[in-house]
Amino acid sequence: MIVGLSVLLDVFLPVLPSGVLVIAAATAAAGSAAGAVGDAAVHGHAGFADMFPLVLCAATASVMGDMVAYRLAWRGGDRFDRAIARSRRLTAAQAKLGTALLRGGGPLVVLARFAPAGRSVVSLGAGVMHRRVAEFLPWSALAGLTWAAYSVSLGYFGGQWLGASWLSTAVSVFALFLAGSGAVYLMRRPEEPEAQAS
Repeated sequence: MIVGLSVLLDVFLPVLPSGVLVIAAATAAAGSAAGAVGDAAVHGHAGFADMFPLVLCAATASVMGDMVAYRLAWRGGDRFDRAIARSRRLTAAQAKLGTALLRGGGPLVVLARFAPAGRSVVSLGAGVMHRRVAEFLPWSALAGLTWAAYSVSLGYFGGQWLGASWLSTAVSVFALFLAGSGAVYLMRRPEEPEAQAS
């Protein structure tokens, strides 16, 4: 419940640690399952199957949050532009990612889900620009599912290898931040040839 609510709301408050909560929940579940089951082979299959509800919860909450932000921005327009302008983090993300998102379309919605504040910029931007639901929703769903599966997998395998400890959570969160850094790099890369040409 707390994980789903955090994922849903962090489109409006990117400081919420929803990725950390998803990883921590998966790490705790994997670590406790590892302690409860003696047979590693049986435990491995059962434990991973038990992660599916967490993936589904996080992905569903992600898409719901995206769509709420999209709809509010569609109706609010200028107000959401002003709201983004009041947040240094959102403003910086919009400046870095906005042009790339407009050029790249759907696949960049998936990349933006991993980038810091990228989800907020994409969801609010799609609403402000009045993109059709049919253009935005499928990519939002794919982005949410990809992000949720990746985050839960990090927590699950971290819990399997290192147990339900702060170390496994920290390693998994670090891997999530690396994915975010990679997403930002990939999203900004198309701008470089133009910058050199001008």
